[in-house]
Amino acid sequence: MNIFRLAGDMVHLLSFVVLVLKINATKSCRGISLKTQELYTLVFVCRYLDLFSNFISMYNTTMKIVFLGTSFAILYLMRGHKVIKVTYDREQDTFRYLFLVLPCALLALLIHNAWTPFEVVWTFSIYLEAVAILPQLVLLQRTQNIDNLTGNYVFLLGLYRGLYILNWIYRYFTEPHYIQWIVWISGIVQTILYLDFFYYYIKSWKNNVKLALPS
Repeated sequence: MNIFRLAGDMVHLLSFVVLVLKINATKSCRGISLKTQELYTLVFVCRYLDLFSNFISMYNTTMKIVFLGTSFAILYLMRGHKVIKVTYDREQDTFRYLFLVLPCALLALLIHNAWTPFEVVWTFSIYLEAVAILPQLVLLQRTQNIDNLTGNYVFLLGLYRGLYILNWIYRYFTEPHYIQWIVWISGIVQTILYLDFFYYYIKSWKNNVKLALPS
């Protein structure tokens, strides 16, 4: 494992820690898209179907369990916690995520590395992760309710993807025959979706003003 992969994993994990701390500290999930959280949970469930059948390393297994556990914990807080769930922006978080899930599923059936159930489902998770942030970005744009912790959460998710791109570049030049077109293209698409947010995040940080996205 190289430094870019490790840093990417830690930043990814930190993004979820920041989100859980925000929800617990404020007893509110206002500004957080439940639809994006459900999509990420679906991503992790599909990607880690081999959790108990394909042991790679203790680090790998631990990270899978942590991401699954954290994702389900966030869903519980937003759906089941009697105080927190009433703060959910249900009327604003209306992105129809079937328009993301169905095309990703179809694409996974058409373009994959091997015609096996595990491979197709894993490929679906790669495609879906690339667009799972869209409901969150749309919600932030609609409500303009972007507190520092929510902004940091989305920024960390984008930074994680940027670090993974550096990881792929490093591996391409250091590992023979390392080519993963599906992962690369999906990751680039995901990064592009964050660019507009990054611009306004950095601009607000430099000017020391509240983050706001153009409506």
